Amino acid sequence: MSHEAKWIPITHTENIPIREGRSVKLGERDIAIFNLGDRFLAIDNRCPHQGGPLCDGIVSGTTVVCPLHGWKVELEAGVLSKPTDNPACLETFRTRIEDGIVLLEFAAVGKREEVAI
Repeated sequence: MSHEAKWIPITHTENIPIREGRSVKLGERDIAIFNLGDRFLAIDNRCPHQGGPLCDGIVSGTTVVCPLHGWKVELEAGVLSKPTDNPACLETFRTRIEDGIVLLEFAAVGKREEVAI
């Protein structure tokens, strides 16, 4: 199996309002993409606490607060800033914008990934 990273077009930038997140399914992966106004950040969409949907959380600066129990995740590094004593981290994904489209760098595993937002 090849693990080649590819840039996958996800959605138009206007489909993700500023300071909000949206979920995208890439194959079996659920990824949250956030619009911070000056850039887009992407991270696994499941809080490491109890799997809450981070895309539905409150965005403040470069963090998102899980809507279920208030755990705070740093979007750039995928680490928790609340609680501070938990070493859990989430995978982050690089993003870029081309012609008004958000692209996500994703390691495809041997086949074309299906995209659903």
